Amino acid sequence: MELVNGENIDELIQAQSHIWNHTFHFIKSMALKCAIQLAIPDIINRHGQPMTLSELALALRVHPAKTQHLNRLMCLLIHSGFFNYTQTASNLNPSCQEGYTLTSASRLLLKESNLFDLRPFISLILDPIIFEPYNHLAPFLQNDDPSAFNTAFGEPLWSYAGHDSRVSNVFNEAMASDSLMMGRAVMVKCKNVFEGLNSLIDAGGGTGNMAKAIAETFPSLNCTVLDFPHAVSDLKGSKNLSFLGGDMFQAIPPADAVLLKWILHDWSDEECIKILKNCKEAISGNGKVIIIDMVMGSHENWTETQLLFDMEMMACVTGKERNEKEWAKLFFDSGYTTYKIHNVLGPRALIEVYP
Repeated sequence: MELVNGENIDELIQAQSHIWNHTFHFIKSMALKCAIQLAIPDIINRHGQPMTLSELALALRVHPAKTQHLNRLMCLLIHSGFFNYTQTASNLNPSCQEGYTLTSASRLLLKESNLFDLRPFISLILDPIIFEPYNHLAPFLQNDDPSAFNTAFGEPLWSYAGHDSRVSNVFNEAMASDSLMMGRAVMVKCKNVFEGLNSLIDAGGGTGNMAKAIAETFPSLNCTVLDFPHAVSDLKGSKNLSFLGGDMFQAIPPADAVLLKWILHDWSDEECIKILKNCKEAISGNGKVIIIDMVMGSHENWTETQLLFDMEMMACVTGKERNEKEWAKLFFDSGYTTYKIHNVLGPRALIEVYP
């Protein structure tokens, strides 16, 4: 056994702290979930100025004996970057007010927002059904199940959601929330990718928030959202936006371009090739496929985000996050000849793929 001495004790203490931080890391997620459940961002936003602890406790109807418990929750959320706390006014800055204020992150958690509401995505990832597969990672690695979700529940996520309307609704709301933000981002960062197109199929486009952003930006571009009939039967389109029931694994209607936004990372290589081959038939050799997904290793700033998403794909579905070499193999194995990656969407990228 290695002797503990003055030279290595600091290293051991640091290692212990590292282990503690990772062991307790789930508490940060649960604190964030609690803040959303209590609508803390909205309450602070409606207050219109820095909000003191006592004002927040009163607005939340916190039990009188739990005010300091609320303070402890807020301390962690401040440390995690979801709120700021301004100090009491001083002679140097008499206009400064004491209290909690929002950050850029908590502004994305506002129900009453003119920007984007990412609460549905958090609700999905922290849902007990999505969380449970992580308790089964060890046996999953030792059996032949296609995902840890299968190990936990005896069936794939997609079939489970098919007979559990609550899980299906939580998933659809999360994807709609993400598409609302991503649609705006793509129109700012990659608008030129859609110029010159006359028709576009948004395969697996759900409620159509992504396609709506494209259709509004390009009034002459006919956009069609393709998804399962039960998912689109009650949705209404507009002048250049329509919804079509179907299955991208069976066939995709002809178009100048097919959009696959956050689709392929859900599926195995074999399943992705089937989708991509159907896309290739749809674009008739002259169009392109537009993919929005992660490219692992694209930038060191996003490494942790990409690794965490890769684990989510392993735990819940049969897919993975892929690096450029893996993407290229998928494209070439599906009969495409070239591709272009635009790393302009943070941890995700937009990829143009050509036959």
